[in-house]
Amino acid sequence: MVRAAIALGSNLGDRVASLNGAVDELARHLAGLTASGFIDTQPEGVGEQPLFLNGAAVGGWEGEPRSLLALLQAIEQAAGRRRPYPGAPRTLDLDLILFGSAIIDEPGLAVPHPRFRGRRFVLAPLCQIAPDLLDPVTGRTVAELLRSLGEG
Repeated sequence: MVRAAIALGSNLGDRVASLNGAVDELARHLAGLTASGFIDTQPEGVGEQPLFLNGAAVGGWEGEPRSLLALLQAIEQAAGRRRPYPGAPRTLDLDLILFGSAIIDEPGLAVPHPRFRGRRFVLAPLCQIAPDLLDPVTGRTVAELLRSLGEG
């Protein structure tokens, strides 16, 4: 079983219900799922949009990383996620951040998530539940990565 970290986000509709629904669904598929609290965050790099509600979840997965990615996308779609253009507002966004110590760079799948190290809205919730989780690329913990961003 591989310990997987997932970032959760929503900025359309009932954000709390969307994230709680995603956590409930993830708990049906990932062993020992732990979820962070949710935090309001400003949109980054997507133009003017409503505030995001962000969180994180960590749990055990027995399959391949692509099958977990497919599950995340199915949960997003069931929650009404549409992708009319890159960076569009979303009812639910689930990103695979870490998959154990795997380093994967394939079309459609990059793990660790290529931009998570600079995203406070990913690292802060993840640090609530798994501060000692290691980034296999840098060898730094989630807590160390968050500290490296400084105050904010």
